[in-house]
Amino acid sequence: MAYFRYNRILLFFIALGLIASLVIVWQRHKVETSNSTVELVMDYEDISELAQIEGTDRTGLFKQFREAGITTLAVYDVTLEKLHKSGQVSVIAGSDLLSQSRTGLIDDSLWRKWLAAGQIAPEFVYVAGANTAEFNEVRTDLLRRFAGRVTELGGGSLPVLAIKGNYEKLIKVDLGISSAEVKETAAQGFYVIPRPVNYTQVQSDDIRAFFSRIQGVNAVSAVIFSGKEALGYPQLTEQTLAGIKQQNLTIGLIEHPVQLQFYPQAGLLPLVPENNFKVARVYSIPKDEQPKLLLEAATNRWALSDQERNIRINLMRNYDKPDPGKTLIETNLQYVKATKKAIEAKGYSIGKAGVFAPYFPAPWLLALAAAGVIAAGTLFLTQIYPLSRQIQYGIFVVLSLIFVAPILAGGGTLVRQIAGLGAAVLFPVLAMTWQLDRWRHAPQEGECWIKRVLRDGVGGLVLAFLVSLMGGLYLAALLADVRFLLEMEIFRGVKLTFILPLMLVAIVYLTRFNLFEPQDDRDAGRIIRQVINLLNYPVSIKVLMLFGVGALGAWIFIGRSGHTAGVPVPTFEIKLRAFLEQVMYARPREKEFMIGHPAFLLAAMAAARQWPRLLHFLLVIAATIGQSTLVETFAHLRTPVLMSLIRGIDGLWLGALVGIVLIVAVHFLACLSSTLMRRAFHE
Repeated sequence: MAYFRYNRILLFFIALGLIASLVIVWQRHKVETSNSTVELVMDYEDISELAQIEGTDRTGLFKQFREAGITTLAVYDVTLEKLHKSGQVSVIAGSDLLSQSRTGLIDDSLWRKWLAAGQIAPEFVYVAGANTAEFNEVRTDLLRRFAGRVTELGGGSLPVLAIKGNYEKLIKVDLGISSAEVKETAAQGFYVIPRPVNYTQVQSDDIRAFFSRIQGVNAVSAVIFSGKEALGYPQLTEQTLAGIKQQNLTIGLIEHPVQLQFYPQAGLLPLVPENNFKVARVYSIPKDEQPKLLLEAATNRWALSDQERNIRINLMRNYDKPDPGKTLIETNLQYVKATKKAIEAKGYSIGKAGVFAPYFPAPWLLALAAAGVIAAGTLFLTQIYPLSRQIQYGIFVVLSLIFVAPILAGGGTLVRQIAGLGAAVLFPVLAMTWQLDRWRHAPQEGECWIKRVLRDGVGGLVLAFLVSLMGGLYLAALLADVRFLLEMEIFRGVKLTFILPLMLVAIVYLTRFNLFEPQDDRDAGRIIRQVINLLNYPVSIKVLMLFGVGALGAWIFIGRSGHTAGVPVPTFEIKLRAFLEQVMYARPREKEFMIGHPAFLLAAMAAARQWPRLLHFLLVIAATIGQSTLVETFAHLRTPVLMSLIRGIDGLWLGALVGIVLIVAVHFLACLSSTLMRRAFHE
């Protein structure tokens, strides 16, 4: 029987790296808890439209929404269509004017004069209004958006503009932010978030015009760009940044629909570090999805998004249909009130969106953490094949220099991501390796197997959890700067964290146990011979069925990882998740409490009862899923580290409970089967 030793020097560096990681994690926790204010936002247009639909006073409705919990109104660029519907301007196609002239419907002498002079053409759109500041703003917006295509018809007391272009398209073009809407929003007691659209071939005057319309309005809290470009892209984003800094604005980063990083807007992300990371993550329930959600489900989603994904600007939409027994206004006011209550119940306050401090851990702490991961990797190699001390230290020193040097130089994002991946893979493997050694050297006789299962099962599960948790803390520390908290940078290698631990634990298992001859472990460690034996294993129908079930499980296991569309979640699991989210602070992951941790206890039972070695092997692999999933939880860096920790603890005790129930059930079935067999024998 081969013996594998744990190098104490390497263990020392692992402990030293863990201490550095704990310091960073504590600093990160303080940064996260200091950012606890959520901004509730609705569109200015949505509330205005709701007032129009319900035939109520707009000012009064604004007040009701403010009292319900809305802190901010988002103000978008106006369009000719919106201005026409609101009565601020009249917009008509040249083709319609010509048609009316032929039917005698135009009785205005000025229009007839223009028609007679040939100044009305079908390829033009005509905009008429009053001599007001609002119309002058529209005029300047049209000149910016359609330079060279706008003319003004003279001879009348009121201004009329002619724009060459397609009517259906022109009326929907974003023109510019309305300063009147900005001022009205502020006067109603709201914060204001303008949502400007970039200009084609943007000019310096365009950017100055935008900031001039929000200048002097202290209630402007943030800016969220609309469309696929930041204002000023590609050449003038520096001017946009200067305006943002001058008015001390927060930049809104819209979360991507797949909830990974952000909706792509060219020129946006380079502004973030230049604005000293004064940014807030923005979430909005997709427009086509909200009508399918019950009000309670939508409310819970907002609270969960703020808690789990560091969302600080909730961009809410109205419901278009009322709940039974309520008006449309009552339904939406209840929606806002319930959302505010749910968010506050999570410990957040409602107001101007909080932002993260521009936190970056000290390089020397990161260097110690990276060295700790290298030590763990070197230690793992010694558990596969005994290496001399000189080789161990050589590997450790060389790799440590490669990883530590760029970190101490002030960079090293890539090596930190690699080290984080290493921590996510290595510590679950080391946890299971240590547990396999405990089972391997445990006495087979002289002790009640139930006592042994409870000790080696529950106790071993707790110890394995603690070792794997070290990997989670390493990961949480190595990638703990503001870029990762905002998800500008992410953990890379999610699928590898699910696959590699299973493969490595399988290799470790074959170095400790003979898979095909349990009574003779002399071949343990001869991995190639055991693999050949596996390939030569007789294949029966039941073996094929077993592999089919395993392949299906692997497909589900891998397909359910990451953020891309994969294996769908069944309805019963969705309901279970919703229930756990309601009753627990942090919903544990199903791979832990339904698969990994129960399998760990069953593996302890298999070792104590000397079940078939192949079954024990499969249970060990399943148990590894729980340990790797625990560490992978910390790879969600936008989630507060305390929440990830509590999620893991919840999964531990719930999984242990499920495992104990399974052990009792298996023992009961074994006793029942034995009794029935004895009875059949006597009969």
